[in-house]
Amino acid sequence: MTPVLIACSHGTSSHAGRAAISALVEKVRLLLPHVAVEEAFVDVQQPEIDDVVRASAPRLAVVVPLLLSTGFHTKVDIARAVTDAGARAAATAPLGPHPLLADLLAARLHEAGLAAGDAVVLAAAGSTDPAASVDVAAIADLLRERVEHPVSVGYAAGAGTRIDAAVAAARDAGATRVVAASYVLAPGFFADVIARAGADVVTAPLAPDALVAEVVVERYLSAAGALRRAA
Repeated sequence: MTPVLIACSHGTSSHAGRAAISALVEKVRLLLPHVAVEEAFVDVQQPEIDDVVRASAPRLAVVVPLLLSTGFHTKVDIARAVTDAGARAAATAPLGPHPLLADLLAARLHEAGLAAGDAVVLAAAGSTDPAASVDVAAIADLLRERVEHPVSVGYAAGAGTRIDAAVAAARDAGATRVVAASYVLAPGFFADVIARAGADVVTAPLAPDALVAEVVVERYLSAAGALRRAA
């Protein structure tokens, strides 16, 4: 009755990005030694989420999106795979917003030497789904509780202010330096956009930090309990 954990990420052609996500999944396996943990993807890489959910039958399955915000992939790709599986599968919320992710962002900023006079741009991937902006705004609020610096938000794509524009605005407002807090999981396209956005300092993507693995485990355990009770 122990559900399979299906860790579903976007997928990337970046070798460094693939390594980061694989390392994150390995940390989840270490935290859940008695749980079968499978990888799946919604784009670029194989196996696809629909195939992994189907292959998990007849076992129960919990899909944990390795995604930081609500969007098309959570509402369409992952939702479709879970719906097709009926009562034996469920999907959790994305990883963000979560206090542990805000803790990690703050730690990365301090490790990068955040100092008096600096401003922070929370640099997110972005989406055309308004729910994604709500999620990012929530993590920005959590970050503001952890750093005594101005925090604005910029997006690499989708709706909202672009990262380079947010960096320029922070600099125009008088910041000594602008530090981009990378709110992406792994190296790849969006991390490259953040790196080129003109910030004085750019923090590293979040995976495969142990705090991210803890969020995955928390999401899984909550959904697994509910799924077992329903079964």
